[in-house]
Amino acid sequence: MEHIHEECGVFGIFSQTRKDVASLSYYALYSLQHRGQESAGIVVNDDGILNVYKDKGLVSEVFIQDHLHSLPQGRIAIGHVRYGTTGLDAKKNAQPICINHMKGNLALAHNGNLVNSYELRKELESTGSIFYTTSDTESIVYTIVKERLTSKSIEEAVYKAVQKLEGAFSLVISSPSKLIAVRDPHGFRPLCMGKRDDGDIVFASETCALDAVGAHFVRDILPGEIVTVSSSGIHTNKSLCETCKKSLCAFEYIYFARSDSIIDGHSVHLARQKCGEFLAKSDTVKADLVIGVPDSGLDAALGYANASGIPYANGFVKNKYIGRTFISPTNSQRTKELNIKLNPIRSVINGKRIILVDDSIVRGSTCRRIIRSLREAGAKEIHMRISSPPFIGACYYGTDIDDPEKLIANQHTIKEIADIIEVDSLNYLTVEQLKQIVPNGKELCTACFDLKYPTRIANHQSKSKFENKIKF
Repeated sequence: MEHIHEECGVFGIFSQTRKDVASLSYYALYSLQHRGQESAGIVVNDDGILNVYKDKGLVSEVFIQDHLHSLPQGRIAIGHVRYGTTGLDAKKNAQPICINHMKGNLALAHNGNLVNSYELRKELESTGSIFYTTSDTESIVYTIVKERLTSKSIEEAVYKAVQKLEGAFSLVISSPSKLIAVRDPHGFRPLCMGKRDDGDIVFASETCALDAVGAHFVRDILPGEIVTVSSSGIHTNKSLCETCKKSLCAFEYIYFARSDSIIDGHSVHLARQKCGEFLAKSDTVKADLVIGVPDSGLDAALGYANASGIPYANGFVKNKYIGRTFISPTNSQRTKELNIKLNPIRSVINGKRIILVDDSIVRGSTCRRIIRSLREAGAKEIHMRISSPPFIGACYYGTDIDDPEKLIANQHTIKEIADIIEVDSLNYLTVEQLKQIVPNGKELCTACFDLKYPTRIANHQSKSKFENKIKF
């Protein structure tokens, strides 16, 4: 079985009155579009009857007016945006996943990745479960359903099921009458709760989705917490909290989350600026301008400029109708998109010594094309600064980082990488600096940078092969 690595966005709403929860979910998913651009879906719970629409494409492409209006009013809805890896059927794996069982209907949306999905699937198939997708999310659904058969309530079933899951999972679940939000005990992926003025309770991967539906932030869901919303109110189960080392993915701050979001109490915008400040403080290079690669490199570039005193400038025009190249499933698609995604502003670049700030270098091909475009625009020197440490390990918790063999930092020293991407100099943030960008930085998961995985991992990679590759 292929291990699925996917970064997604989830949303859930429990309304005090029957209303158009599908439209509210649409606006929330639109604000979470940066977390997944391959498929989107919404399930509306209409008095226990699940009505679902999902398909490949962006939120605006999937939910044209007729499709959105085909969903009824209801009190509960959950939504999902997803991206997947090469070769997977995007429509078949689109979420939320819905299932009918003898104790009622169930719908679930998942952000993250399980490290024990193979074992779970093997066990479930041996007892009669029939899988229709290649996603580990289906294993979560069947595990909950199995526990529901011997549990007094859906909350008890979810609690039992969660203890069998290993890895990253932020979930929103709709039963016939309840909305449940779950965050894994490590807290790998973000999940927060909000409240609208009319009393509606919402859950979302990021606070920007709360803003989109007119909800004010209440709090983050704690790692290990299970929150249930029903007509009788809000109930929380914290018995699994503090059972594991907190390990929020550092890449949420570096790249994935939207800049205006607040993740676990800390501003993504300010965290990225802090990355740039650290890069500047350890730098001695002389330059005329600091520019960032849109979008997630902009805040770090601003932080670098503020700390160094070198002027900040907008060096690129971005075509806003092209998606993120990092999360495009194929390399050829990433290359084609990049050609029309970013265009240097020649009048800004020509004849200048440039500090170019970006969030990461994964494979190197995208970065090299950006560098060449700046050379063609007349850049005199280009000094690349990366607001994350070098990638040397695969991610098993929901980020589609390549096989370690394909990571450029596993095959080359920093000097060699600089030559390959054709820059005059190259420097990265260190792991120690990364852990200082937010007050609770020591709790961040940095396994893809230092190979210190907080759980057992699937397809375990030998550390000895890669741990000496990076030479600062």
